[in-house]
Amino acid sequence: MKNSTTKTLLAFNIAHLRKLKELSQGALAEALSVPRTTLGSWEEGKSSPTIEGLTAIAKFFEVSIDTLVTVDLTQVTDLKSLLEIGGKRVLFPIMVDKQGNDMIELVPVKASAGYLTGYNNTEFIQALPRISLPYIANGKYRGFPIIGDSMPPLEKGAFVIGKYLENLSEIKDGKTYVILTQNDGLVYKRILKFNMKDRHLMLHSDNTYYMPYKLPFEEIFEIWEFVCSINPTDKQPTDLLFSVLQSVQSIQHDVQTIKSNMKL
Repeated sequence: MKNSTTKTLLAFNIAHLRKLKELSQGALAEALSVPRTTLGSWEEGKSSPTIEGLTAIAKFFEVSIDTLVTVDLTQVTDLKSLLEIGGKRVLFPIMVDKQGNDMIELVPVKASAGYLTGYNNTEFIQALPRISLPYIANGKYRGFPIIGDSMPPLEKGAFVIGKYLENLSEIKDGKTYVILTQNDGLVYKRILKFNMKDRHLMLHSDNTYYMPYKLPFEEIFEIWEFVCSINPTDKQPTDLLFSVLQSVQSIQHDVQTIKSNMKL
């Protein structure tokens, strides 16, 4: 029964992807170097492609073999909904609620620890909770938890909503991003002095207690541009500014005291 279900799903996926490409069976069969009758048999579920055939289909549509045989691609209405991660196309369907607002995945704190290994696993992503995010432009969005105090005024318990970037060239100097890294997992930082030729990012924390550091391009798996934040606490940026102002005034007072003592 399991094999039958997989074969039926694969058959639907092949036919659907072909139609999205606006190709006839004959045109796709020629591109895959197989007889049209063979392709027709695959789409009808009467037979399954060999591993060589699966590889050719996956390469042609820029979809992983795992996605082809385990994910229902018929929910994809635009090939642009298949975003490139690590050189492969992974299904990121953009879902909407009853009011037509975009739904986004929210990565809980507990799930964030496994995000590095699950970010390109369709079952992991599909299991994430979803929330509505109205009034946003087209794109793929996801919510990530804030852990630590390196990016005030956001604190533990807050979430950053990010827009997926398909290319590092889309980075804007001075903006903040959620980045999935090879060694540190998820990090939320500000990118300064960005230059594509340098082949690395300079990541800065808004809390100057933490030193900036370099992140080579090859250690980046995903990058999401800050769109908005969800902060469940009542601490506002004005509180932070007031605290900073108090610190500055205290330092100025200390400096004046030192100057006065030196005159004595």
